[in-house]
Amino acid sequence: MTNKRADFRLGALRTRGDYLLDKEKWKKRFKEILSLDSHPGHIATGFAVGVFISFTPFFGMHTPLAIAAAFIFRLNKLTCITGAWINTPLTVIPVLGLSYKLGRVMRGLPAEELHVKGLEWQYLKGHATSLMLGSSIFGFIAAIISYFALYYLIIRFRQQDEALEEITKEMEEVGEELDD
Repeated sequence: MTNKRADFRLGALRTRGDYLLDKEKWKKRFKEILSLDSHPGHIATGFAVGVFISFTPFFGMHTPLAIAAAFIFRLNKLTCITGAWINTPLTVIPVLGLSYKLGRVMRGLPAEELHVKGLEWQYLKGHATSLMLGSSIFGFIAAIISYFALYYLIIRFRQQDEALEEITKEMEEVGEELDD
């Protein structure tokens, strides 16, 4: 067995949580995103849609949903998937708790704790609307913020490299084909 094959198998054993906590991989991916050969708005839109998806309570489905959204809306797949991984296993519980409370407040219901002991379908069905509403609101706000933040960072990053800056200016002048 070659080292490459062994590395692949070891890599397959790593969990999503391990990847999400690897600071160097995030830096590398972030630099890849900033230097993609695409319009900054196109890159930022894919990322923002992924961020919105990361706030949904569909655990285990964020990556497939991001891939589907990228194909359906012709978004950048790398940025959409990366955005979907923003809400990490470390942050998902507090985000869902706040989403649930916000959803209840928006529906005019008293703030009520969701008790783990009652995690049966009939019990959860009554709370799903509040959770989805709150998650959608937080996801929308996070997506808007992430769009403008990433757009700004892409422009700033590309201004430091003459070739990237020239490509960006050309894209802004003539528009960009959205074919990836």
